[in-house]
Amino acid sequence: MAPLRVLCIHGYRQNGSSFREKTGALRKLLKKQLELVYITAPLTVQPAAAEAGGSEESRGWWFSDIQALSFSAQQQCESSLGLEESIATVREAVKTQGPFDGVLGFSQGAAFVAMLCSLQEQKLEPDLNFRFAILVAGFRSACEEHLKFYKAPLQIPSLHVFGLEDKVIPDNMSRELLSCFQDPQVLIHPGGHFVPAAGAHRQTYQDFLKTFQ
Repeated sequence: MAPLRVLCIHGYRQNGSSFREKTGALRKLLKKQLELVYITAPLTVQPAAAEAGGSEESRGWWFSDIQALSFSAQQQCESSLGLEESIATVREAVKTQGPFDGVLGFSQGAAFVAMLCSLQEQKLEPDLNFRFAILVAGFRSACEEHLKFYKAPLQIPSLHVFGLEDKVIPDNMSRELLSCFQDPQVLIHPGGHFVPAAGAHRQTYQDFLKTFQ
């Protein structure tokens, strides 16, 4: 069986290559099932003081603080900046590197995946044609202009993965996103803010993916 092709959407302050490194264990765990294709967000994030001088480009999919050009998942805001550019980046990736069977997102990337699924189901992005979504440490955007993405439960088959020790996106934030999906599958792990890929998780991933093979 040919592996399923999955578009991978990194987290805030990551980029395609850093996310590829961080998901090495997942690629190994599911190498027969998945071919993971990584893209990089269009928005450049100012490095935090601790990161200054780091060679890795910090990128993001939207800013919640349009003055400071920064993002926090907890920040309530009326409008955001950069989302249109990010949608265009995904549209281009689908055209040039697709087709894709599914989409996987981590943290801000998982929140963005929920938005992409909403655009797909509202038929606002004809190029998007994902058959499933995997959302790791996802959350509902706290930005008012994003409420439009959560109007109707999404029909796309989804697997939601989150850690009970996640201090960046606490698990209650990921649980809130579940209600935005019609029949969400869930993988809960005891760890923190990362993509889990231990042997113990393989079966859950495989059971979810086998429907699409």
